[in-house]
Amino acid sequence: MPRDSFEIGPVRVRAGRKQALALPITRLVTGADVDLPVRVVHGRQEGPTVWIDAAIHGDEAVGVEVIRQVLADLDAKKLRGTVIAVPIVNVLGFMNGDRYLPDRRDLNRSFPGSRRGSLAARIAHLVMTEVVAKCEVGIDLHTGSDRRTNLPQIRADLEDERTRELSLAFGAPVMLHARLRDGSLRAAAREAGAKVLLYEAGEAWRMDGWAVDAGVLGVRRVLAHLGMIDPLEGDAPTPTLESWRSGWVRARGTGMLHLEAELGQRVTRGQRLGGLFDSFGKRVRLVHADRDGIVVGRTEAPLVSSGDAVVHLAEVLDGSTSTVAAEPEPDTVEETDEA
Repeated sequence: MPRDSFEIGPVRVRAGRKQALALPITRLVTGADVDLPVRVVHGRQEGPTVWIDAAIHGDEAVGVEVIRQVLADLDAKKLRGTVIAVPIVNVLGFMNGDRYLPDRRDLNRSFPGSRRGSLAARIAHLVMTEVVAKCEVGIDLHTGSDRRTNLPQIRADLEDERTRELSLAFGAPVMLHARLRDGSLRAAAREAGAKVLLYEAGEAWRMDGWAVDAGVLGVRRVLAHLGMIDPLEGDAPTPTLESWRSGWVRARGTGMLHLEAELGQRVTRGQRLGGLFDSFGKRVRLVHADRDGIVVGRTEAPLVSSGDAVVHLAEVLDGSTSTVAAEPEPDTVEETDEA
């Protein structure tokens, strides 16, 4: 017996079909409509319903390309289940290359939203009712912000066994236990009963190929793990390191920053990570690691002031299922993607 059609907005997608649609958001002063772009891949066979989204922050382009490549390889006639893709959530911000909405609200602090609230609240409500409410698993794609770049990593609630299993399936170099932030998509979706992975990689408003490649592979691995597509041939991801605590090393002076620490590098407490210099080349201060760990993020800003975050270190233990059971420090583990 054929599967029922998949209903979303005013559209019904038949089994074995791909369909693009636009969900209305608002109307500009020019009279032009602004819509939320959505593509549904509704497989012929039964299976999970999963959403993939990107560009909740309008200056984050990597996830848009990840979704494009993932969709290009999905065959609705062979897919087991349904994929809902929303490549650009913050449409107005994306058109302007701006992290926030025109009223300066952070969309990722506006979930679950409301039908009659602010623009951010209305977009959030639209995503929750038309996308998240129909799914059991979601993958939220992000990049670094504020001239920061991130190692490919998954941030999720690793205390939840099913979420941890999906995080391992994604196969990113590192997975971090990240607490939920009020107003974030991840928090609202979790409250609605979905399991959510947040992927972080690359730099804002750049198309870092290595970040795209890792994201595409990771999404495909999760879909394969869920039984929606066949496993990838010849795919042998390196083991994912697990971290339950991380923090930023901060500058202890002001100057031009010369970083020696690279993404993915293992460092030990006290190791030199770089230095600060004045405009004539005189060294002002050195930057040292404040813990053992792996570099999962770094600033790309040439000039830093005292107190600025410069290198993000995650504490990990090889071959273990856990590390120090502590809450992440209130740094850009959350500032970057859910601030």
